[in-house]
Amino acid sequence: MSTTRFRPSRRFWPACAALAVLAAVAGCSSTGGLRAEQARDRAAAAGGGAVTTPRWKIAMVTHAGAGDAFWDTVRKGAEQAAAKDNITFLYSNDAQTQNQVQLVQAAIDQKVDGLLVTLAKGEALADVLGKARAAGIPVITVNSGQEYSARFGALTHIGQDESTAGQAAGAELATRGRKNVLCVIHEQGNVGQEQRCSGAQTKAGGGFQVLYVDGVNMPDARAAVSAKLQADPAIDTVLTLSGPMAATGLQAIQDARRPVELDTFDLGTQVVAGLKSGTVGFAVDQQPYLQGYEGVDLLWLYRSNLDMLGGGKPVLTGPQILTRDDADALAEYVARGTR
Repeated sequence: MSTTRFRPSRRFWPACAALAVLAAVAGCSSTGGLRAEQARDRAAAAGGGAVTTPRWKIAMVTHAGAGDAFWDTVRKGAEQAAAKDNITFLYSNDAQTQNQVQLVQAAIDQKVDGLLVTLAKGEALADVLGKARAAGIPVITVNSGQEYSARFGALTHIGQDESTAGQAAGAELATRGRKNVLCVIHEQGNVGQEQRCSGAQTKAGGGFQVLYVDGVNMPDARAAVSAKLQADPAIDTVLTLSGPMAATGLQAIQDARRPVELDTFDLGTQVVAGLKSGTVGFAVDQQPYLQGYEGVDLLWLYRSNLDMLGGGKPVLTGPQILTRDDADALAEYVARGTR
């Protein structure tokens, strides 16, 4: 797959309407009802109106941990599509796989009309997604688990192919003349992160190492990266796999007190600031807003017209290689939470 430089459009879909709902799911972090209520009030004030299809209920269950801004962007896309499509939207998340399984079961028990789910630890969700299929609930997988999606009966997968994204990063590293790369995996066992590093290694050339850190404990992760940089002076590049980890990587580089380039997957306020200042070389973006928006919108299209994108293949939202040239334009969209 070829990668293209991002040239963002100034158009965006405003939220037209939304319907409030309170999701009573134990252990989930859901304020979807409040957000939908606010979107509905804004739409009413603007004189907007939703589509006339029935008020279906769609649940999204992700493996997101607490406080990860990446997932706020995914969720914002889903909420804005739900507002447009007259959808009652339920959101829940848990970084612990077994808890995520329970949240999927809770959505099934609520007899939702559609289900969006991430498969970071794919095999663990096989049984519960079989139950969704038996209950006649259409499922779309998003973000992670592309390799499991069709096997588990999902209609399609929306996200980026992580191996392809890794290869795009590796090619960019080679173009930039990086010779010794440290790829930091912050969630051991996450298939997508492994694929990113493996893909990058195939195209980067030169030296390439993988370091596992605990992404839940950022001070420890920072110390581990810094220690590795101090122990191996040949490393000239740190490749992180998320926006928050990029910020930690930059701190570790400062601690090591030597010139090392930081490149990353995914965006965030600090990543865009780093692109602009030159402390971040490039970022590989998978457009999380699109993953949420298209997930909800495709389930609505399927329920209303039996439409589906992909032709049996994943609907790709990335990768896009973003550099300093893109930073000024990106800042506006990151600030409003859609990039």
